[in-house]
Amino acid sequence: MAEPIISVRDLKKIYRVGDSEVHALDGISFDLEPGRFLAIVGTSGSGKSTCLNLLAGLEPPSSGSIHILGEKLEKMNEQQLVRFRRNHVGFIFQSYGLIPTMNAEENVALPLLFRGVDKEERQRTARTYMERIGILDQALHMPGQMSGGQQQRVGIARALASKPELIFADEPTGNLDSRTTEEVLSLLRDIVREQHVTLVMVTHDNSIAARADQQIRIVDGKIVERKGFTHAD
Repeated sequence: MAEPIISVRDLKKIYRVGDSEVHALDGISFDLEPGRFLAIVGTSGSGKSTCLNLLAGLEPPSSGSIHILGEKLEKMNEQQLVRFRRNHVGFIFQSYGLIPTMNAEENVALPLLFRGVDKEERQRTARTYMERIGILDQALHMPGQMSGGQQQRVGIARALASKPELIFADEPTGNLDSRTTEEVLSLLRDIVREQHVTLVMVTHDNSIAARADQQIRIVDGKIVERKGFTHAD
């Protein structure tokens, strides 16, 4: 068995609302091996998005541990977390997250700009991934000139451009019709298989979650079901 790329133990997140406490996550634990597609599934308010935010280092846990690529995220300061995300993580958002004043190629190349990659290399890499995703003909189009499916493909190409080991996707098909959803899910599965990238996707849709290699169902901040795991964590 491969060394886990993500190892979570007794993870808790408590929000204080006035005099009350809301347990958004209540002691979840799991391991995820590299090159797998994990769906974290649950209804609105279940804690699934909180889980994704904690795994991405966007929020600190109240307690528990998050080990990713051998690093202890809960021990990192904000500067270290920013560097970790820039070097190892790609993001795909439900709302696409494209910069409206940049064309598709510039949006895809943006993570490389943050890494200090020179312009020629950024353009070459962006076009390589846009061709792989099937949107090279949209390279000079602005986001407002593209359909939702095209914009999401730009978002996927952007997530891949920095060659991350890990991609976090937050309801990536939430704004797409059923046909485009199927195309995007197939594309994501192909990317996981061909590039051995690890994908963690949050969704409320059971049929979408079923396309993943593994599933974790969260209800009221607790894991209530696991599918595709070969051993108990």
